[in-house]
Parts: sequence; C-alpha cells; structure tokens
Amino acid sequence: MRGGNILYLGVKELRSLLRDPILLGLMLFSFTVNVYSFATAIPDTLNKAPIGIVDQDHSQLSTRLVDAFYPPLFQPPALITPAEMDARMDAGVDTFALYIPPDFERDVLAGRSPTVQLNVDATQMIQAYTGNAYIQTIVSSEIDAFVQHHRAGASAAFASQRFAERPPVDLALRVRFNPNLTRSWFGGVMEVINQVTLLSIILTGAALIREREHGTIEHLLVMPVTPFEIMTSKVWAMMLVVLVATSLSVALVIQGVLAVPIEGSLALFLTGTALHLFATTSMGIFMATIARSMPQFGMLVMLVLLPLQTLSGSYTPRESMPEVVQWVMLATPNTHFVLLAQAILYRGAGLSAVWPPFLSLATIGTAMFVPSLVRFRRTIGTMA
Repeated sequence: MRGGNILYLGVKELRSLLRDPILLGLMLFSFTVNVYSFATAIPDTLNKAPIGIVDQDHSQLSTRLVDAFYPPLFQPPALITPAEMDARMDAGVDTFALYIPPDFERDVLAGRSPTVQLNVDATQMIQAYTGNAYIQTIVSSEIDAFVQHHRAGASAAFASQRFAERPPVDLALRVRFNPNLTRSWFGGVMEVINQVTLLSIILTGAALIREREHGTIEHLLVMPVTPFEIMTSKVWAMMLVVLVATSLSVALVIQGVLAVPIEGSLALFLTGTALHLFATTSMGIFMATIARSMPQFGMLVMLVLLPLQTLSGSYTPRESMPEVVQWVMLATPNTHFVLLAQAILYRGAGLSAVWPPFLSLATIGTAMFVPSLVRFRRTIGTMA
C-alpha cells in the first residue's frame, strides 16, 4: 500500500505543477533560451570580432593579410582609411584596427622588418585579450609563408635570423574532443547541468511551501500516509519532471540547435542525472522546511546555489581552486555530477571510468535524504 500512496501523491504533485504556469515557464526558459544564450552570447574565445584594416600598401602581401581574417573568428574586414580608424574605434565599431604601412611588401622582401600597427579596443576585454594573440599569429604566419614562397633563395643573414627566432623543438598540437575550441560545446552542456540543480531544488522546495501556504498539507496529515510517503512522492515527481526536461534539452538544444556532438551514452548520463536529482531534491525539501515563506526560500536558494555552481567545476577547472575548496566541494553533489557529465558527454567514458562519481552521488544523496526526512517529519509534527 505504501508504494500505491507514493505513486498517487506523486501524480498529485505532477498535476499541481501542470496548473502552475510560472514554474512551467521557468522550466521552459531555463532549458531552452537560457542554455542557448549562455552557450553563444558571452564567448570567452574570439567569435565574430569586428576588425578594420588600413591598407596603405595595396600589394599582394597586404591583400593576403586582409584575406586571412574571416569568420567565425572575425567578421569580414572593413577596408578603411587612416582618418576613419580612430573614429570607428571611438564609436565602438571596430574592436581591432590593423594599419599596414606603404611599401610594406617591398620592405619585407628586403629584410627591413617594417612595423605593422595594431590598435585594440580594450573595453571589449575578453575579445581584446584573445584577439591580440590571434592577430599576431595570423600576421606572422602569412608573412612567413609569403617570404618562403617568394624568396626560396633567401640570403644567409635573413635565413640565420629566422632560424634564430625559431624554437629548437616543434610542438605538434592535437586538440581532442573539441578540435576547434568551440565554446558553445562546453558552455551549453555546463548550463544544462547548472539548470538541473537549480530547477530540482526550486521545484521540490516550492511544492512543499505551496502546500503549506495553501493549507493543503493539513489535508495530507489526516490521510493514512506517512511523512516518508509524502516526501518520497515529491522527490520522485520532481525528479521525473527535471529528468524529462534534461533529456529534451540535450536532444533539441544541445544536439539540435547548437550541434554539439555527444560522444558517450545518453542513457548513462541520464542515470547519473537521476542520482544527482535524488540528492538535490532532498536538499530542496530540507531548505523548504527551514524557510517559512517563498521569499525566504528564494533567498536561501541563492545563498546555497551560487557557491555550488561556481565551485563545482562547471565554470572554472577545479584544479585552479585552492586545495581546501576542492576537498570541501567533494561533499557536494554538483562536483561529482560535473565530473561524470564531462567524462560521458565529452570523452565518451563508460561506467568503468565514471563509477566513482556514481557511487559518490548515491552516497551523498542518501546522506541528504535521511536528515531531510527527519527534518520534514519534525516540521509536519509541529503542524499536526
């Protein structure tokens, strides 16, 4: 009979959620628009940066430099005059302005080392920081290729100079799992993970507080159900809702719109998500028993959620954090969820590689469920 009560009460929770347009809208926004905007709107790598080029040489080499800047790193270069360069940067039209002086190709072939001026709008801090290195690399590579093609019999002095500047060892770089370093591949998945934590806590806590504010919790107390059945019904119902939303977000937004390749098993990832939800929904129940109203619950969620998401490794690598923080965060479910999600979705890891995070999530979930149940039972006892 206990299983029947849990099933019936869980269905009641699902029906109650369907009648709440605010929470439904929050879920829809969080797993679609929010995931897409986080993945694409604030890139920390260069993406469609506007650049203007002043070509005073009009030579084959300068034309080659102009053609070297193209999407998706840069917008098609705007050929401008020296008078327009400062005005466009003052107006925020161009983040970069490259000035190619007269007789540039002639001086390069003569080995005179002419100067190319690069102006950077540092108010666009992220793009300015990464774009500066990109542009230097592009210009140097194009000039080297041009000189090697036109001066196969370079002078001994010029050749020795280039050899002196060349490092003694060539580094063969191989980027795995994300060859083009596309930020949306990382940002989209990590935002889905963050929304799983956020929505599971909010939905579960809001379900309890809503019943307490509306007085329907007293109706449950006169029914032949136990606090364990009431709490378990809320946990499985909200777990199911967030799990379905997560699978749809991964399939439609991550794989569909953002075209992020999923290397591993989606079923294995959803299994890990369910374990994570077991812990976070229990956390939501515990926080709802502490808060006396929905505004208090919202403030409590902000205090708890921000460090959970910031220090879990979803935004910055855990290795860059102090060791004390790394050890403390091992007691939270987010850290292990991020580890297994990155391993499965990015690197195609199987259960043999991710069983430690799975075991940790199961342990943390049980450790959170028990005190939440004790607290929930005590709260209901004061209302009886």
